[in-house]
Amino acid sequence: MKIDKTEIGKEIVSWVKTIILALLLAAGINTFIIVNAEVPSGSMENTIMTNDRIVAFRLSYLFGEPDRGDVIVFHFPDDPTGKTLYVKRIIGLPGEKLEIKKGRVYINGNRQPLAEPYLKEKAIGDFGPYEVPEGCYFMMGDNRNDSQDARFWQNTYVEKSEILGKVIFRYYKGFKLIE
Repeated sequence: MKIDKTEIGKEIVSWVKTIILALLLAAGINTFIIVNAEVPSGSMENTIMTNDRIVAFRLSYLFGEPDRGDVIVFHFPDDPTGKTLYVKRIIGLPGEKLEIKKGRVYINGNRQPLAEPYLKEKAIGDFGPYEVPEGCYFMMGDNRNDSQDARFWQNTYVEKSEILGKVIFRYYKGFKLIE
């Protein structure tokens, strides 16, 4: 049996092209369509556990606005390099006034606290009032008693332009759709 070196060369070139195309496609998807990140802390427990990986959809807010309760990935407002990514839940919307009394969130003077079934445990503490500027959002973790969130940041609010995407699911320790 005679080995045709030309055919072997063509096969190798074909494989190299396929691998390069796959790498370019993966890089493009990761740059323009999804955010794939690891969550290193317990600030979002029990929704997202420590060391879980998440996937966020970058195009979520292309035709709509972020909504209260959305879990998002964003550039941490206190990092001047813009390299630190955070994952938190939107609590306050543009133009709203919120106050936290005994761990419960009250919006625009409403007597009823915000319903938050996703909280890990009963939150404690009094914070605010906060007046969310137009084009900005107030973010908090689901594990309120162990979350370094907007209540403690120097730059309290996250601008819409700093939002990278809405978290759609977590994986690693277990798959879970995020609502």
